Amino acid sequence: MKDPLHSGDSKTLPLTVSNTGFLLDRLGQDCHPLQFLRELTQNAIEAIRRTGEKSGEIVWDVDWTSYELESGVYKLSITDTGDGMTGDEMVRYINQLSSSLRQQSLSGNYGVGAKIAAATRNHAGLIYLSWKTGQGAMIHLWRDPTTGQYGLRHIERPDGTFGHHAAVEDDVKPEMIRNHGTKIILYGNTESADTMKAPEGAAVQSRWVAKYLNSRYFKIPDGITILAREGWEFPRSDSDHNKLRTVTGQAIYLDEHSESAGTVSLTNAVAHWWILKDENAIGQNSGFIESAGHMSALYQNELYELAGGRAGTARLQLFGVILGHRRVVIYVEPESNGEARVTTNTARTQLMIDNMPLPWAEWAAEFRDRMPQEIEALIEAVASGSESPDYSEAIRDRLKDILDLYKVSRYRPATTSDVLIDESRKARGGEPHQVKEAIARTRTAGLSGPPGGAAGGVYSVFLKKDGTPGKPVRPDVFPTIRWIGLKEGTREAGELEDRAARFLIEQNELHINADFRVFIDMIDRWKKEYGDKPGVMEVVQESVRSWFGQELVETVIGVQALKDSKEWSVEDIERAISEEALTAAVMSRYHVNNQVKRELGAKLGKLQVA
Repeated sequence: MKDPLHSGDSKTLPLTVSNTGFLLDRLGQDCHPLQFLRELTQNAIEAIRRTGEKSGEIVWDVDWTSYELESGVYKLSITDTGDGMTGDEMVRYINQLSSSLRQQSLSGNYGVGAKIAAATRNHAGLIYLSWKTGQGAMIHLWRDPTTGQYGLRHIERPDGTFGHHAAVEDDVKPEMIRNHGTKIILYGNTESADTMKAPEGAAVQSRWVAKYLNSRYFKIPDGITILAREGWEFPRSDSDHNKLRTVTGQAIYLDEHSESAGTVSLTNAVAHWWILKDENAIGQNSGFIESAGHMSALYQNELYELAGGRAGTARLQLFGVILGHRRVVIYVEPESNGEARVTTNTARTQLMIDNMPLPWAEWAAEFRDRMPQEIEALIEAVASGSESPDYSEAIRDRLKDILDLYKVSRYRPATTSDVLIDESRKARGGEPHQVKEAIARTRTAGLSGPPGGAAGGVYSVFLKKDGTPGKPVRPDVFPTIRWIGLKEGTREAGELEDRAARFLIEQNELHINADFRVFIDMIDRWKKEYGDKPGVMEVVQESVRSWFGQELVETVIGVQALKDSKEWSVEDIERAISEEALTAAVMSRYHVNNQVKRELGAKLGKLQVA
């Protein structure tokens, strides 16, 4: 008798999953709260393509049937004019975890997206109504509250039989569907859940569907029309508010609202950039599309890791857009080639190159080196809008005699410590006999330090005295100082909001918020003391900004002196000069107030005490 495990014609016993409910719930946690919008939309796009027809329509709307029949509960639905499915096909493709009507591949479709992103957020169910060759069928995918397992509910048919799919009448067929198409109703986690209500994390309450889809898709495929309901709580007769908005994707919007655009070649990627027109649309259209400056990765006409707001500002500044970032959009498109393979994670929330996160820092350095002239001109134009001096020379002059204090001495353990420092280990490579002696010392005395020996093992005795090779020393420890404010047009609303300053490490620039209340309060204090005499405001502002600027400069150059020490990691340094840390650095007022008082007394005269 043949051993079935070793015979040449045997088949491998397939791996199975004993608890798919747990697996789906765990994968669902990795999805963006609105990821299901993309997954169901993409399925609808692919269904339309399979029809071979030149055009098709997808509509995100209230399921008005359930609204009218179930006591006014709003349920979100998506309807498409795709090829549709029979009842048996729905059982096959919907009730298998990794199953798709398209060929599965690492760079294409996985067949699990909608099940992960949608089913895990709709325990009460997703009801599928689908028509193919004019015949309609229904299934109900849910999470069984008793077992915690996902699957198809048993449906009692009108003739008394049961099955996992059932035929439906044309009375519930949407008008847009003729011979083929599909409608899916999202029931949420309970039958009474309002699934038209924006989930937690949605940016806009009334336009959240359109906003997410517009900011997820760069281009909508030709011939596909996507509509999304907004203002559904207004009367249906109010077409100004309760209406279907066309989803266009970001490409059309950027082309229509930009004054210049171009590309920059990067390593295994292309950076697409746009400079937006200085118009009201930047703020007015933010409810349904990413209308202001932001950054994202671009892959197969979809956007990944989109960063807007403060996160977008930080990334744009990393790319060298230190000012005017509200008007700059950059999409980096990785290229799959023999050197790199671009994929997404299973949840399609992250883009990867060779299974590693995107190299944003490397791309940023390349982009800064190849900065487009148009963006450089924008930065210079914004910078010239501020006539405020940076007070750098005054700060340099005051600190020049104590710069040696910013060269922090090497950290040594306390003398009471039990750890002994072996001075002999400071030997470095030299003459052959010196090298042999150094090696002998490590063998006879052993390498002190943590378990496992010193980093580099025996080769630690050959480290060069002049530090890390190949890294240029910054010639000037003083950062460039820029006071930025709303009035001058150098700070955007929301940028550095209620924060004192931001330090851009790569550019060695210190941006100080002229509108920060601590600075304003100090200026107002001394302006009140001296009154509204001509020139007082300018002198007071100059003195206050100069001394607070010095506090921040000292903090930055002082913290950076801690670099390359064992006890301070890169992350520690970044935290120590973060926006919050720099804000804390100026919260002490006593010494600044005394310095301002002394300087104003010399320039404006001592105050007369009544």
